[in-house]
Amino acid sequence: MPMSELRYQFLPNTAESDAEIILLPVAYEKALSSKPGTALAPEAILQSSEQIEFYDETLCWSPMKSMRISVHPLITNAPAEDESLFHARLMKFASGLPGTAGEKLFVALGGDHSITPSLTDGRLPPASTVIFLDAHADLRTTYQGSTYSHACPAHRLRAQDHRLIMIGIRSLFEDEAERIDKDPSIEIFSAEALQHQAQLSELLERLSSIQGPTWLTIDMDVFDPASVPGVSTPQPGGLGWYQVLDIIKALFLRSEAVIYGADIVELVPEPSEVSQITAAKLLQKIISCWGISNGHDRNAGKGSQLTIGYE
Repeated sequence: MPMSELRYQFLPNTAESDAEIILLPVAYEKALSSKPGTALAPEAILQSSEQIEFYDETLCWSPMKSMRISVHPLITNAPAEDESLFHARLMKFASGLPGTAGEKLFVALGGDHSITPSLTDGRLPPASTVIFLDAHADLRTTYQGSTYSHACPAHRLRAQDHRLIMIGIRSLFEDEAERIDKDPSIEIFSAEALQHQAQLSELLERLSSIQGPTWLTIDMDVFDPASVPGVSTPQPGGLGWYQVLDIIKALFLRSEAVIYGADIVELVPEPSEVSQITAAKLLQKIISCWGISNGHDRNAGKGSQLTIGYE
């Protein structure tokens, strides 16, 4: 699929200035510590979105009848491009995209998890809240000689003075655990704890209480690898589909969070296509919840879905 033809759910691209939703595919992959292939994920997710029906069976509406979408051409890194230069370029590019929180939904499709702090640096005010779904703590100051490693995004987010609510964590180093214990700006809800309804209810109440500028980042390895095997660094255990869906609904539909953006990262496309279809469905749920939270369900009649025949 040529870069200029990247689309979501068969839908034509609207100009970024007119779209309610902007998708930024970022095919960046650098020095992964396990399975390669995250650079292939953005295109795979968009292709799999064609297998997702328009109607949201949970919220009972068709988001794309009310909203328009723009998929930007693929962002890539040159083979010899220095990491710091790429991330500076990504930050500058993200900051220049149109739309403010509430006016447009910005979602990036990675790529490895190192892209998240560069996106927040460009679009999220300092001292905001980041909802961080991941199997790993990602609080290493450096890894394999780089502060831009996919093992370091949570550290970089704290360096931007963001508060972290970490969800689904089940793999970390001792120094990361000590840092979490000592840092009042980091809250953690482990994957094991969230297997208990009382702990899940506590998390949902916490998310419902969030106010102000917020970012959502989802590393696909937060899911149990039995249901999402296509990830870069799988870990046993993890969250189920409906647990993650409850988390998204609590954040978008019950809180006073102002969503400045979201990203889905660390997917590795695999032959069964289950993993990439799960990511595509997750993207649809984010779009749907954001649309309702911002009143777009009352704007039926102008969306991208109405411009095509799809019977």
